Amino acid sequence: MEQAAIQQVADWIQGARRAVAFTGAGISTESGIPDFRSPGGVWATSQPVYYDEYLADPAARQEYWRQKSITHDEFLKARPNVAHRLLAAWEQRGRIRGVITQNIDGLHQEAGSRRVWELHGTARQIACLDCSSRFDADPLVRQFLETGEVPPCPDCGGLIKHATISFGQSLPSDVLEESIRLADEADLFLVFGSSLVVEPAASLPVMAQRAGAKLVIVNRDSTPLDGIADVVFDDPIGEVASAIAELTGDTVDG
Repeated sequence: MEQAAIQQVADWIQGARRAVAFTGAGISTESGIPDFRSPGGVWATSQPVYYDEYLADPAARQEYWRQKSITHDEFLKARPNVAHRLLAAWEQRGRIRGVITQNIDGLHQEAGSRRVWELHGTARQIACLDCSSRFDADPLVRQFLETGEVPPCPDCGGLIKHATISFGQSLPSDVLEESIRLADEADLFLVFGSSLVVEPAASLPVMAQRAGAKLVIVNRDSTPLDGIADVVFDDPIGEVASAIAELTGDTVDG
C-alpha cells in the first residue's frame, strides 16, 4: 500500500463536493460473508434460480428458498466492518453523498449509512410479487425451514420471494436512475470491493470517470476498469479504509 496514493485519496476526499461510494461483495467478505462466486459461496455448489423459473416452477421456488436459507444465517451473524463504518461516518460528515451498493446484506444501513441505493435489493426483506407488501425475512425463512414449504404472502396469499434481484429480473428503475445521476454528477467515485463485471452496475464508474470524476478502485483482484482508474489498491479493504481515515481525521474503531 503506497503511502503517497493513500495521501492523494485522502486529499481528494477532503476536497470533494460530490463524492460517491460504490461497493460490491468484497467489502463484506471481511465481515464473514463469502462472495457468492467464490469457492466458499453458494454458487460453487448450486445453480442460481432465474426469475422466470421462479415464477413458473414450484420446484425452482423450493430450490431458491433452500439456497436463501443457507445464506440467511450468515447475513444475520455478520456485523459491519471498519470500511462499512467509515463510509457511514463519511456520509454523516458530508464527505460522500451516499453509497451505491451491489450488496444485499444490509450492512451499510447497520453501520449507520442512511443514503444507500441497493441495486440488487435486500435479503433482509421478503416481497410479495402480487400485492407488493414487504416483510421481515427472518420469520418467513424460519417458517420455510420448519415446514419445508415455500410460504405464501401473509397479507394476500400470493407469491413471495426475497426482495433481491434474481437473474433475469429487472433492476429497480428508480434506484438505477438515481445511481446513474449520482455517477454523472460525481467529482470523486470510490469503488470498494467490486469486480466491476456485472452490468449495468459496472458501467457506473465509467460514467463517473467520463464525466470528470476521479476514480479510485479498492479491490483484492484486478478489475476491467483498473486501466482508467486514477488510483488502484489491491490491499485488504479494511486496511486501506483505516489508512485513509487516519489522514482525513475520520478514524473509526477497527
